[in-house]
This record gives sequence, structure tokens and C-alpha cells, in this order.
Amino acid sequence: MSDGLNDDIDTDLLEEELRQAAAVLDPLPPALLQLAVDAYALHDLDARVAELTFDSLVDAIPVRGATDVPRMLTFTAGEVTLDVEVTAEGLLGQVLPPRPGRVEVLGGPLQAVSLTADDLGRFGTTEPPAGPFALRLHTGADVVVTEWLRA
Repeated sequence: MSDGLNDDIDTDLLEEELRQAAAVLDPLPPALLQLAVDAYALHDLDARVAELTFDSLVDAIPVRGATDVPRMLTFTAGEVTLDVEVTAEGLLGQVLPPRPGRVEVLGGPLQAVSLTADDLGRFGTTEPPAGPFALRLHTGADVVVTEWLRA
């Protein structure tokens, strides 16, 4: 049995009109849209997520008088470990066990920076991450993605 009122409403048309109104009255900030696109880009069925197992901001004992100390991070995914040092001068890291590969530094609304890990697994850049970042490691068919962190 129908109430007669809802028979005349085209729900698809109503939904489209509401979308258009929201786009005009409350537009999505471009940076947020880019973050969503980048987060979706991490969706890789073959990727393993590397868990943050050490963060010097949380786990290290502060040294009295030390200023501008590097942030040390360790990510682990099974037998693969990524050790990373973040400073104002850039980012340095090493893949353990050592192996060559490609490391992408994903940085929110910024485009990913692609780095090469040498035969000893070392990689680096002179541009420190500014804001949220994650790392994506490609070694052969293996893909490992870290958690997102704030620089």
C-alpha cells in the first residue's frame, strides 16, 4: 500500500540535487580530496602493512639539553624492517634485511617522492616530510606500506 506522497518523488533526482547543493554550500577542500585519493592509492591487495614498533617521540628517554634531535622510527612487517630517521634536513632510512628496492614517501596532498634503496637497503632525501606521511616499499613482487604518521 502506498501513501501517495512518496510516489511523486524521484529519489535519484533528489540525491543529485542534494549533492549539487552540498558542493556549492559546503565544498570539499582540495587538500582533503587529495588525502582521500592518496589513502585510496594505498589500497593494494598485495601490500603488507608495516606496524610502527618504535617511535623515539614515544619510546625513547629524552636526553637533557638535547635540542633538534632526529625522530627515529621502526616499522615491521614480518621479516621486513624499515628503520627511518626524520630530521629538519631530510629523511634517511634502511630496509632490513638489506635489499635494493624503491621507496615512495607519500605525503598527504603532495605528490609521492620516489627514492631508490641501494644494495644495502639505504635510501634518503633532503626534503623532510611536511605533515602526514607514509612509506611504500617495493622490492621485486613484495610491497610493504607503513602506517601514516605526522612528521
